[in-house]
Amino acid sequence: MSASIDVEEEQRTPLLNDSSPYFRHGGSTNENEDTVLPSSSNDLSRPNLAVPNQRLVSLDVFRGLTVALMILVDDAGGAFPSINHSPWFGVTLADFVMPFFLFGVGVSISLVFKKVSSKSTSTKKVILRTIKLFLLGVLLQGGYFHGRNHLTYGVAVDKIRWLGVLQRISIGYLLASISEIWLVSDIMVDSPVAFVKKYYIQWMFVTFLCSIYICLLYGLYVPNWEFDSPNLQLSGYISSTQTVPCEVWGSLEPPCNAVGFIDRIILGENHLYQRPVYRRTKECSVNSPDYGPLPPNSPGWCMAPFDPEGILSSVMAGITCFVGLQFGHILVHFQGHKGRVLLWSIFSFALLILGYILEVIGIPLSKPLYTLSYMCTTAGASGLFLTIIFYIVDVKQVRKPMVLLQWTGMNALIVYSLAACELFPAAVQGFYWCSPENNLVDGTEYLLQALLHSKKWGTLVFVMAEILFWGFVSGVLHKKVSDTNSCGIQDNSIEQSTNRQQSENTHFGKALAHRAVYASTSRRRKVRIQDVRTLPSRLSKVSMADDNTQS
Repeated sequence: MSASIDVEEEQRTPLLNDSSPYFRHGGSTNENEDTVLPSSSNDLSRPNLAVPNQRLVSLDVFRGLTVALMILVDDAGGAFPSINHSPWFGVTLADFVMPFFLFGVGVSISLVFKKVSSKSTSTKKVILRTIKLFLLGVLLQGGYFHGRNHLTYGVAVDKIRWLGVLQRISIGYLLASISEIWLVSDIMVDSPVAFVKKYYIQWMFVTFLCSIYICLLYGLYVPNWEFDSPNLQLSGYISSTQTVPCEVWGSLEPPCNAVGFIDRIILGENHLYQRPVYRRTKECSVNSPDYGPLPPNSPGWCMAPFDPEGILSSVMAGITCFVGLQFGHILVHFQGHKGRVLLWSIFSFALLILGYILEVIGIPLSKPLYTLSYMCTTAGASGLFLTIIFYIVDVKQVRKPMVLLQWTGMNALIVYSLAACELFPAAVQGFYWCSPENNLVDGTEYLLQALLHSKKWGTLVFVMAEILFWGFVSGVLHKKVSDTNSCGIQDNSIEQSTNRQQSENTHFGKALAHRAVYASTSRRRKVRIQDVRTLPSRLSKVSMADDNTQS
């Protein structure tokens, strides 16, 4: 008996479909604080997702230069008072260190928050980082560590210094970051007008902060005040109460300014810096501009505490972060190197000229007060130096001579903590021979002074060697991090390759199973089967030849 069976076959399915979903590895969505899109021919940037972000090497070099400058002025400032901080009015080499730090922080913030996916999440991260940096500053500069030549540690809780360098940086970081997250309009920048519309609210906020500072500095009444002054007697230091006569408005002199008044009211006299720079003024030191004994008939306020990183001055210091932030905006939105260098140069010279005009009209340069003229002058200098470094390092690609500064800038916080805060030299001095003076740090410095027959130049060579030492240490740290990241990337690649292979095998197996179940032809076939005992079920459709099967 014969039977005729029509079998309708399904359309052929490829074994490996090109449109099949494989595991694909994409770049991270997190922005790096030192990354920027490469230069293009257009002046105004448009999103270019195909081009990977590159690290801004010039910013690392700029930070490294700032750290090296800090080590130089801190450790060699005693031998060369002319590069140490100005006693009160005027600027020296040391007075550019803090603005350079703040300016670099502002540029970094513009790169970190060029795309904000979640404002609330970013705000939480900013607040957490601010708290961490502030507490680290309290630990390093609050009085617990006593620094080089002091093999002791510890501080009375009622005399902790609450403000310092890292605390000021944390305040500037907080103000600039919050404004970058919440006060920037979400519009595409495709013209200068769009650039202004995007950031004008942020500029209004900066103007508001400047107005508060100026109003308080010149409009706050400072009354007479008292402090406990230590007097040297035969039995030791005995505290006596000194009265400082003020009763003035708008004074910028050391004893009666609004910056110190606000700090004394809010923080308290015991929590301020106890060795202020104005002790090096002519009124307070016979060795001015260096520290020295009090001259005859010196005013009583010479021994009064004053914090150079105070509350009100930190508000104005935060404006330097905003200036760096605007330089970073130019870096993000203007992709042509010529346009960046030109705009940076224009704004830098404009700030320098404005600072000079403000000084001429009666607003002096003062780092302890962080006056408006000082902010404009130092911010302009910061922008000018970054422009020069950017042109050399990122435009002309001259990087090998700058590699030590680049490594130092990539590990700026570590080097600052260990070197500038003297944790490392104080730890090394803890190992000495017979007496504390016989240690490796002091011995090396004395040896260089003896070889050069000069205490000043021997100290300078020692400090330069210290800067080189920390540059090489930063290089070692950089290499370790790079090796760790390379291993992580290699492990990632192996895992992704394994997942991809497993995915391909899965798709291949599915395709084979599909082909086994369904025939690979699309036409209808008529099959004659004679004396068939059983017919194939729906699940056992197989490719059948056009021949007859006999019993």
